[in-house]
Amino acid sequence: MSGHSKWATIKHKKGAADAKRGKLFAKLIRQVEVAAREGGGDPDSNPTLRTMFQKARDSSVPLDTIERAVKRGTGELEGVTYEQITYEGYAPGGVALLVEVLTDNRNRTGSDVRSLFTKRGGSMGEPGTVAWQFDRKGTILVDRAADEDELMLAAVDAGAEDILDDGEYWRVVTGPSDLHAVRTAIEAAGMGIESADLTMEPQNLVPVDDKGTAKRVLDLVDALDDLDDVQAVHGNFDIPDEIFEVVS
Repeated sequence: MSGHSKWATIKHKKGAADAKRGKLFAKLIRQVEVAAREGGGDPDSNPTLRTMFQKARDSSVPLDTIERAVKRGTGELEGVTYEQITYEGYAPGGVALLVEVLTDNRNRTGSDVRSLFTKRGGSMGEPGTVAWQFDRKGTILVDRAADEDELMLAAVDAGAEDILDDGEYWRVVTGPSDLHAVRTAIEAAGMGIESADLTMEPQNLVPVDDKGTAKRVLDLVDALDDLDDVQAVHGNFDIPDEIFEVVS
């Protein structure tokens, strides 16, 4: 399992800790609001809202809190208007990063992101600098106890593109529009799902074999991920397991 995949798994675990202090809740609620504003408040006709709604429920966000977020997004309740922005840049070692944010103040957020890139040895890029190296995908983490053949049958029949062994979990990759159908099929087959989300998958990975560089990459990614306005950080790094265990 590459360092890229292991970091994704750690992010999932980190989310559980974040939820205890409310930071993850705030980010998820913001995602629900924006999805409702852009595609309407009906999850059945708005796949993005359906995904964000379920993602919030998976993280134990109260149902009434989610429903209020939907109403703010559709204008039924007063709320803040958030802007979606994706920042692009490079971490140490030539690692490409995509930083997805939802913000009510573009200048503040842009300054915060740029400052972290500069302070931690990275560099910001212009729009389009690294985005071409990633594809939007659905990603489902399935309990490792699930039988691989049964998972393959259920997931592929529902439209999954690939099933990967991430050690602690099976990682099912789907097209963005197939995420809900594949998740539903896996659940119907009686298999436990740890998380399901839309993400940006790198087309190719950049090897990071030096401990010092690996630590700097992960420090930058973690610092960006901790910003309140940042919803997700995607990278194309591949850190060997033995180095990852030391520096993470």
